[in-house]
Amino acid sequence: MPNGMLNDFVSIDPNKFQDPILTAKGEKRAVVALTKLQTLWFNTGSLCNITCVNCYMDSSPKNDDLAHLSLNDVTPYLDEIKAEGYGVEEIAFTGGEPFMNPSLIAMLDQVLSRGFKTLVLTNAMKPMSHKREVLLNLQKRFGSELSIRVSMDHYSKKRHEQERGPNTWAPMIDGLKWLSNNDFNLAVAGRTCWGETDALARAGYATLFDKENISIDAHLPVSLVLFPEMDAKSDVPEITVSCWEILGVAPEKMMCATSRMIVKRRGADRPVVVPCTLLPYDTRFELGHKLAQSEKNVHLNHPHCAKFCVLGGASCSVD
Repeated sequence: MPNGMLNDFVSIDPNKFQDPILTAKGEKRAVVALTKLQTLWFNTGSLCNITCVNCYMDSSPKNDDLAHLSLNDVTPYLDEIKAEGYGVEEIAFTGGEPFMNPSLIAMLDQVLSRGFKTLVLTNAMKPMSHKREVLLNLQKRFGSELSIRVSMDHYSKKRHEQERGPNTWAPMIDGLKWLSNNDFNLAVAGRTCWGETDALARAGYATLFDKENISIDAHLPVSLVLFPEMDAKSDVPEITVSCWEILGVAPEKMMCATSRMIVKRRGADRPVVVPCTLLPYDTRFELGHKLAQSEKNVHLNHPHCAKFCVLGGASCSVD
């Protein structure tokens, strides 16, 4: 794998995920076609105010491999959506921690002003708290068109801080309660890495939300999104064309069937398009600089494709 990525997957058979067409066993690799571009993601940069144990993005206070996007980086893609008639329904911002990007509010204003539903993923900690006044202004102007999804890895402080580090629980709860008290369109993203059933996890979150007077229905998948863990050290099978029928999974349900993400690498003069939020670093998955160049089949030639999307059944969209 390029860019030293093989070292990140040290327990995976080194013969896997090499050929985009064939698996290590010589079987035809599964591909996903772009059926309709519904969600366009912008990665605002890889810097984050905290370092999580299993962050698939490797975000941290020191990781600037993905540069901060600017409004000038974002606007051409919004113009292209309009010019080409793409049926984009949602624009989403991820990171890193998006609120560390000094241009985020200007980008949100531009996107919302153009009539897009807009989603921001955040840890709801200090970077967001510094933007409360301008966030309230956006919420007043655009209401539920602006959605905020807060990362809460578990409904207990102990397990949340196992992932995110000490002293990360209280500021997150404070930010989440502020968003709820001010009637933001709000959701939470958790993890499913503790062996709990879906029902048990949702019941735990529901109890917490009730205790803290947080207006989120934990039993609605759109309001509480539970993601499978992405352990880079565990082996995963490669996905072949036969897997769709065997697993009962439809390729059009994969994230890359309806989404693309914009990233800007450190030192680059302009952003590039990649298939989804899970593959920001691997240059094999660059699809071009324009959305029109990204209308290509995506070969599922990465462990995350199997672990997170096909086998884990996860999706990052709000629907």
